[in-house]
Amino acid sequence: MRVSVIGCGMISRNHLRVLKSLKNVEISSVVDIKKVRADKTAKKYSCKAYYDYETMLSEDKPDCIHICTPHYLHVPMAVTALRKGIHVLCEKPCAISEEGLELLHKAQENSTANFGVCFQNRYIEAVSAVKGIIDRKIYGRVESVRAFVHWSRGEDYYSDDWHGTLEKEGGGVTVNQAIHTQDLMRYLIGSDAVSVTAHIFNDHLKGIIEVEDTVNALFEYENGVTALFNATTAFTDNRPVMIDIVCKRATLRIEGDNAYIISFGKVKQLRLKNKLDFIGKSYWGGGHAPLIKDFYECIENKKPFPVDAFEGGKAVEEFLAIYKSSESGEKVYLK
Repeated sequence: MRVSVIGCGMISRNHLRVLKSLKNVEISSVVDIKKVRADKTAKKYSCKAYYDYETMLSEDKPDCIHICTPHYLHVPMAVTALRKGIHVLCEKPCAISEEGLELLHKAQENSTANFGVCFQNRYIEAVSAVKGIIDRKIYGRVESVRAFVHWSRGEDYYSDDWHGTLEKEGGGVTVNQAIHTQDLMRYLIGSDAVSVTAHIFNDHLKGIIEVEDTVNALFEYENGVTALFNATTAFTDNRPVMIDIVCKRATLRIEGDNAYIISFGKVKQLRLKNKLDFIGKSYWGGGHAPLIKDFYECIENKKPFPVDAFEGGKAVEEFLAIYKSSESGEKVYLK
């Protein structure tokens, strides 16, 4: 299978590293509007460099593309490829507007190709272990959830032409960093959000970015579970993400890549296998490798990828509701 990676920035390195290790996958090309960056990446992976994705699609004719570009480009690139019957694996978020998400839904429905969203933290072993415990109701039903994302992003992070802008990034910490944890809350409890009450702030970089660096939200889900969600990039360090799932007889905690059971004042760490192919930030997430492998196995077996435009799009619907709630000061309903 011939594959092209569009966008040669930092996140593309995770994709390229995994693709290089896969059998029956050839990295045929890379694309970046910055010629030097495209050429350097192409040389490293012994493939052709392009500087325009439409030219690449018409000349290289890949079987699959990986979209690792700024957020505002995700929908037009994905829709163009899906209409040509090309498989698409897209970095999050898959869209940054209701209109964009609707276009993506229609493109997926009318395409023979697979579409996937990179919510790689679903594939972390600690998450899989906790998900299994929840689904088997070992400690009873889930009663509530709380999640914290406390990271650091300084002025230099926003020095390019798209981070920190509403038009191109679509928002701040909510849509960029915290969306993974927001997605995990819904995934772990197995229920969609029905409402959210939220507030966003820019406490750290006023006058430097036009988006939020902090978000607080209260989610209510179809199964009656409530979740408190707090995320910021105004902290002085990058701390491991923490999610507590409070069940009837114990609390299940995910902290970074570790998992714990807290019951009757005792803390037990779950034994997890050592990951030999860890790819990700040291403080959160090594799931790119298993996610990408699963995506290609789905293609090979002619199965839809589980985190498609509809499942992956739920996180888009949630963060758009967060912004609406913060603007109005009212609870916003998703259903």
